[in-house]
Amino acid sequence: MRRLILLCFPLICAAFACSQTPSHKDKDKDKDVDIVSADGTRLRATFYPAAHPGPGVLLLHMCNTTRKSWDPVAALLSRQGINALTLDNRGFGESGGPRYPTASPEVEAQIEKSWPADFDAAYQYLSSQPGVDPSRIGVGGGSCGVNNAVGVAERHPAVKVLVLLAGGTNMQGLNFLLQHPWIPLFTAAAADDEYIHGAPQLMRWFSEVTGNPRNQFVGFPDGRHGTEIFGPHPELERDIAAFFQQNLVKSPVNPKAPFTPRPKQAAEFWKLAAHPGDAKRAEQMFEAARKRDPRAILFPEFMMNLLGYDRLQNGDPAEGLVLLKLNSEAYPESANSWDSLSDAYIANKQDDLALSAEEKCLQALPTDPTPDPAFKAALRQQAEKKIADLKAKKN
Repeated sequence: MRRLILLCFPLICAAFACSQTPSHKDKDKDKDVDIVSADGTRLRATFYPAAHPGPGVLLLHMCNTTRKSWDPVAALLSRQGINALTLDNRGFGESGGPRYPTASPEVEAQIEKSWPADFDAAYQYLSSQPGVDPSRIGVGGGSCGVNNAVGVAERHPAVKVLVLLAGGTNMQGLNFLLQHPWIPLFTAAAADDEYIHGAPQLMRWFSEVTGNPRNQFVGFPDGRHGTEIFGPHPELERDIAAFFQQNLVKSPVNPKAPFTPRPKQAAEFWKLAAHPGDAKRAEQMFEAARKRDPRAILFPEFMMNLLGYDRLQNGDPAEGLVLLKLNSEAYPESANSWDSLSDAYIANKQDDLALSAEEKCLQALPTDPTPDPAFKAALRQQAEKKIADLKAKKN
C-alpha cells in the first residue's frame, strides 16, 4: 500500500487572485483578516505585525487543528520583529468551504486542487503588507502543513527558511529541497507521536539529507504530534522563533552564497538511491553500513517507500524492486514494507515471491508499530485480497 503520512498529497501550481477585508482589533496588536482565494472562498487569518519593518512568516496548521495552534509562535515572532500570518485552511476553523472528516477523500481532493491557491493568496497578503520585506519570507508547517509549506517554497523563490514539524513531503517536494539545499530547515518531532511511528527519525533525516550546516533538528521524548508539542515543551516555540530570527534577521540567507555541505552518511546514501541507475550502488552502501553497525539507519521507511514506487511507476521496475527490498530489510517489522515489496515483485512478474512477501505482510500486522489502526485495517483487507488473487492466478 503506497501510503502518504497524514495527508501528504501532491500539490499543484495554481494561479490565484486575492482581496482582503481586515477586521482590526487593535492597530498595535494582531488583527483578524479575510483573504479571498481565486474561487471566491473566504479564508480567515490572523496577522501579527511587527513594530518595525522586517521579514514575514506564514504558518500553516495541521489537518486536525486550526490557525490558533500557531498563536504562541506568531505572537513571539511579532515581538521579535518578524511579521507573522496564521491561516485557517479551507474547510477548517473560521474559513469557508465545506466541512469533511479529516483524512477523507474529499479533504485529500482539496489538498491537491484548492489549497495551493489558498496558500498562495495568504502568501500574497503577507508579502504585500506595509512593513513586510517581501524578499525575506519564511514558512512553517505542522503535519500535513509540512508538505504544504514545501509547496509554498517551491512556488515562491522569496521563501528563505522552512520550519517543518512532524510530517513528510512527496517526491516532488523532496526533490525541491535537494535541489535547493541552501534553504535552512528546522525540523522537530516527538517520540510518542500518535500518527507517525519513528517521527523523530523521519524529521532528523530531513535535517540531514540536504547537508545545510544551518539545518537544525530538535527531538522530544513526549509531546505527541506537531504543534501539540508546544503544550509540554514551550521551549520549542522559542527554538522556532530563534531559528527564523537567525536566518531571516541576524544572518539572512543568501541563495547565491556558497556553503560546504555537512557530510552525513544518510545524505550520501540518498544521493545514490535517488539517482536513476545507482540503486545497486546504494544497496552496496547499505550492506556495508549494516556490517559495521547492524542497526544503522540510512533512510526513513516512508521516504524509501515513495522512492521505490516512483521507480515502479516511471518505467524502472527492477530498480524499484532493489529499493523496496532494502526497505523491507531495514524495516522488517513494518507490514507496509512487505506489502510494497509484493507490489514490486508483481511489477517484475515474480508472482511467487510477491505471494510470499504479502503473506509476510499479514504476519507482521499484529505487531506492526504503526499507530494508526484505520491504516492497519485497510492494509489487512488489501493484503488478504492480494493473496487470494495471487493464489487464484497461480492455480
